[in-house]
Amino acid sequence: MPRRTTYNRYTDHFKATAVRISELKGVLIKDVADALDIHPFMLSRWRKEYRDGLIMTKGKKVVVDPQTAAELKRLRKLEKEHKVLQQEHELLKKPSGSLWNKKGNLHVHRREPGPIQHQRHVPCLRGHPSGVLRVAPAPQDRVGATG
Repeated sequence: MPRRTTYNRYTDHFKATAVRISELKGVLIKDVADALDIHPFMLSRWRKEYRDGLIMTKGKKVVVDPQTAAELKRLRKLEKEHKVLQQEHELLKKPSGSLWNKKGNLHVHRREPGPIQHQRHVPCLRGHPSGVLRVAPAPQDRVGATG
């Protein structure tokens, strides 16, 4: 026998709150939908219904919790940072044609974004400001390093 599928019934107040959160500046529909465990298409449909006046809140004004809005903005920021870190990780996996030592070791260190002092420090970036991992001298090349 086929299974019966259950459907969630959401109140108009819940829908209106979700729409209000999704309308905040810097908040994406996808982020709100993921946080509420609904499909983004459903939230888009609710937004249209809310604009058309089909979703009523019984005269109550829907207030969005500032903490919820701040959490969604923080989540978006963290997702962007994670994407950058994934790109850096993938970059490090790829073999580089600019390896200068015989062992093929590429030593890197993290540095704050800003201008690069000299092109020889990071030849592939050509002095442009960037926040990517930077090439560091090999341990035996460092001043005062014990080998």
